[in-house]
Amino acid sequence: MAQETGQERTEQATPKRIREAREKGQIARSKELTTLFILLASGLGFFLLGRRIIDGLLLTMQSNFQLPREKIFGQTNLLDLLINELINSLLSLSPLLLLLVAAALFGPMALGGWAFSAEALSLKWERLNPVSGIKRIISWKSLVELVKALAKFCFIAVVAAFLIWKQRDHLIVLGDSDIRVSIGSAGNVLLWALLIVSSPLIIIAALDVPFQLWDHAKQLRMSRQEVRDENKETEGNPEVRARVRNIQREMARKRMMAEVPRADVIITNPTHYAVAIKYDQSRMKAPIVLAKGMDLIALQIRDVAKVYRVPIVSAPSLARSIYHSTPLNREIPTGLYMAVAQVLAYVYQLRTKGSGHVNRNANFDDMPIPDELRRDV
Repeated sequence: MAQETGQERTEQATPKRIREAREKGQIARSKELTTLFILLASGLGFFLLGRRIIDGLLLTMQSNFQLPREKIFGQTNLLDLLINELINSLLSLSPLLLLLVAAALFGPMALGGWAFSAEALSLKWERLNPVSGIKRIISWKSLVELVKALAKFCFIAVVAAFLIWKQRDHLIVLGDSDIRVSIGSAGNVLLWALLIVSSPLIIIAALDVPFQLWDHAKQLRMSRQEVRDENKETEGNPEVRARVRNIQREMARKRMMAEVPRADVIITNPTHYAVAIKYDQSRMKAPIVLAKGMDLIALQIRDVAKVYRVPIVSAPSLARSIYHSTPLNREIPTGLYMAVAQVLAYVYQLRTKGSGHVNRNANFDDMPIPDELRRDV
């Protein structure tokens, strides 16, 4: 979208964009960090397993330099012997090889984590386009990779040359030493050479990791139009959302109105607030609110109550307190028990006397309502 509209990618990638990129295999990766992991694993493997590897290789060499005549001139013995010795050599090197495989697998996970994408393995014909290939070759990213390669070559060349120069006398005399001593000394020199040569890569990896993270975040940046389009896709059109909310409110209002006929009493303000109260002593611990509303909804509650002959009591302070303190289908607060009990007792007395209407001269203006629950408006 940014390319089509000419907008710059100035916005950070959204979680949805990051998730989609990860599904496509687009995650931050540092080749230098992976190389460093492999080299350090090699050094650790030589340090821990070097003696075992050297002993195994020495045994292989000794056994093959002392072959009997019939094995040397046999037609099939040499091939079988070669296969056996290759297997023995691989067994000697297998712990080191497994360590290197583990480093090659877990090295990339240190930066971008584990991710497998079948889409990244699929064939894309645009990758075969020579024009796109030339653009990738002369891009600024290729220039950065070239600079890193030259830097690595210079670093390692200087360190290797210095190491060889320092060990020149020791390396020269290895040819005149016993084979066990020579191999052991050569392995020790190779171990330290590997660790020292790997040290410049620590600096390169330390510089490359932040660059790869920054470059990956830059590639995933979005334009403002892309962000707006994504919000519309995930959250929907604002007009549609408003319409859905209106429908949901209307459905909730209808469900609430259907509960009004079950109420024992409607407590009103008398015009601005209306609250429908239900209390069943055998099943409820306290009275509950079946319906409540202000202004137009309060008028609708009163109209439904008149149709179904539900008593309506005017208690302004109590109606306001219940409306603001109690959600639908919840019990009233304990501080309102006494006030609601007075209203219910009054309604029960009317029912006992057989009256279907409420005495308009009853006064519920002064009710025992705690200050924390009282609402003036």
